[in-house]
Amino acid sequence: MFVTPPWPLARAALFALDPELAHRLTLGLLARWSALFDGRLKDTDPARHPALARERMGLHFPNPIGLAAGLDKRGEAIPAWQALGFGFVEVGTVTALPQPGNPRPRLFRLRSDEALINRMGFNNDGAEAMARRLQRLRARNLPEIPLGVNLGKSKVTPVERAAEDYRQGFEQLGELADYVVVNLSSPNTPGLRDLQRVDEVARILEAIQGPNQRLSRPRPILIKLAPDLADDEAIACARAALEAGATGLILTNTTIRFEGLRSSTEGMSGGLSGRPLFARSTELLARVRAALGPEPVLIGVGGILDPEGARAKLMAGADLIQVYTGLIYRGPGFVRELLRGL
Repeated sequence: MFVTPPWPLARAALFALDPELAHRLTLGLLARWSALFDGRLKDTDPARHPALARERMGLHFPNPIGLAAGLDKRGEAIPAWQALGFGFVEVGTVTALPQPGNPRPRLFRLRSDEALINRMGFNNDGAEAMARRLQRLRARNLPEIPLGVNLGKSKVTPVERAAEDYRQGFEQLGELADYVVVNLSSPNTPGLRDLQRVDEVARILEAIQGPNQRLSRPRPILIKLAPDLADDEAIACARAALEAGATGLILTNTTIRFEGLRSSTEGMSGGLSGRPLFARSTELLARVRAALGPEPVLIGVGGILDPEGARAKLMAGADLIQVYTGLIYRGPGFVRELLRGL
């Protein structure tokens, strides 16, 4: 059984620490738990209620709420996420090559706005280390929920060789994932957002689809876009992705626009997540759905902090939704709070 302390007390203790330290301590505890337990839930668990289930991308999602990429970059605590009630988990962002990320401090809380700013810079152990970790997990027949792997470009790889870099990451991880995400939209790797162009989207997906089609079961590929794109730019990238064989999109990543915040952001840079992101990410989701029609899979993420936000994403056209910052502010009971609201 997954037991957590009362959240108000735990949050007060964690929020008294440096944000990245609090993240590492929490993730370390969840990783240790995950090494001992499988996190499987009974069919009678509310997170497995048949009315919540979705069939998308040829996969069974026991409920539509997933963990967004960025929280568990190394895939250390997947059984714990399963135990918390998530219907799917996305690990990463992982790059083909290991990299330390950006200098610290690189994670900031904006409590008055229920938001975070991060400029982590894809700090991770690289695709090879992630593959070993996922192989051990799969040997335990875990997880029981769909597992996504979010791929990013290695910082040292020149932008003109981005397609090769993504392909290298996919070749090591594609067989171990249930779906794969091509992250073109983090603001914390120089030049990455410049890949959100029709020609680059097509080039990267073409590079990945080669090894993908050679798998025993080709994986669904999704593209993750930024909220800072103009509507027509996002729709053009989305159409290019679908024409190149993508199954759908994740909308959206973090924003670099800090207007209208209550908290001071002096000395901070990076991507803003949480409540201030909700309106724009949901608006872009609705615009893309209207432009593309009902067929492509759209995963809505950005600023969900309550059941009303979750419902709004689904009403805007999301097939599935993901959370990250809401989990930080609301605690381990957040997933089931959202599920009760749905």
